[in-house]
Amino acid sequence: MTIRLFEYDAQIALDEGEVINETLTVSFPNTAVLYLRTYKKTPDKMRYVIKTPGGTVEYDVPIMKTQGYSLEDIFSKGLLLLIPFYIFSHEKNFKVYNSNEQKLEELKAEYRDILRRLDKLEQEEVIGAFDKRTIIELSGDVIKEIAQKYENVQKGIGGMMSGALLETEARTILNRGRDEAKKETALRMLKDGELPIDKIAKYSGLDIAEIKLLAGLQTV
Repeated sequence: MTIRLFEYDAQIALDEGEVINETLTVSFPNTAVLYLRTYKKTPDKMRYVIKTPGGTVEYDVPIMKTQGYSLEDIFSKGLLLLIPFYIFSHEKNFKVYNSNEQKLEELKAEYRDILRRLDKLEQEEVIGAFDKRTIIELSGDVIKEIAQKYENVQKGIGGMMSGALLETEARTILNRGRDEAKKETALRMLKDGELPIDKIAKYSGLDIAEIKLLAGLQTV
């Protein structure tokens, strides 16, 4: 693993390196490793020791462990890429969730909270609709893969992700329809030529920049 990781880092450094006056300069990336499953013997870091004629360079490569991050950590630190793999922190309890409805409901509550937080981030424009959809879709794929033997977990959590994905798609279609309706309204007002741009923006629901763009396209 360490050798393969160093090969990747070295290739990235070489690809982005530059030669000036016969001097090659390479910059190694700030690498970290994500472990989806960890055990007692799993280390907290890897280490590179690079011996060169000009001296020795050595540094640590941190290991991130999904089980070490709570939902609060993930959202407060902006580590949204960990959400699809959050289920790994519950993997050892799949058998319990599958046979205990109350425990499964607690797990479902966590995922309802995840979906609620993602909705809020989208509304605040911290993430886009595509980002949210990707996180939900990947979460469903991971659950489907690692919980194959646990039907209730699949239906409970996997079904929730599938439902959220369908809801996201429906909302996207609805929003697209609303945007088109706003544009049609603005175009009609522009065609009438009776209102200034700021009034058209107010009545159509588009911003002034979008109205100006439509006006420019209309005159092409």
